[in-house]
Amino acid sequence: MAGGEETRLVVVRGNSASGKSSVAAGVRQRFGRGLALVAQDNLRRTVLRERDRPGGANIGLIDTVARYALDAGYHVIIEGILYADHYGDMLAGLVGDHRGVSRCYYLDVPFHETLARHASKTDAEYLTRVTERELRDWYREHDLLSGGIETVIGSDSPLHDTVDRMMHDTGLTGLPTLDD
Repeated sequence: MAGGEETRLVVVRGNSASGKSSVAAGVRQRFGRGLALVAQDNLRRTVLRERDRPGGANIGLIDTVARYALDAGYHVIIEGILYADHYGDMLAGLVGDHRGVSRCYYLDVPFHETLARHASKTDAEYLTRVTERELRDWYREHDLLSGGIETVIGSDSPLHDTVDRMMHDTGLTGLPTLDD
């Protein structure tokens, strides 16, 4: 088991440039202290310097970090591409084991919008390294977790509305922060 009845677990998945990091940062900023951000890219690429592959060490690390934070009384938001076939079992296990409220979201952005959003990034080195070819290779249309546990949010949902929805759906809106 993980966390307590008062903890919240939020999973935000989607393709590259779908807005996952912006949404997670928006929820965290809106909530305040007491919400742990577990970012797939940070753990996989920065901490482990690992390629995304089935059975990768980062899958267990994401699970361990999320469980630790939940057990310490933090709310947790996990964000990343988190391909269903690589991460689905881990995420289903975590959601199943979490004692509190858990909500999963898939940001559904069509490929043409992915390209436009990617082009608007300000990191020139990243734009040089990650091209349309990589985006096509990574893109998986409607890569939903099994069991219908995700709420699909379309590209027509503005960032503010998406953050509002997640805050409301999870009940984070009415909960105290660690500053309170």
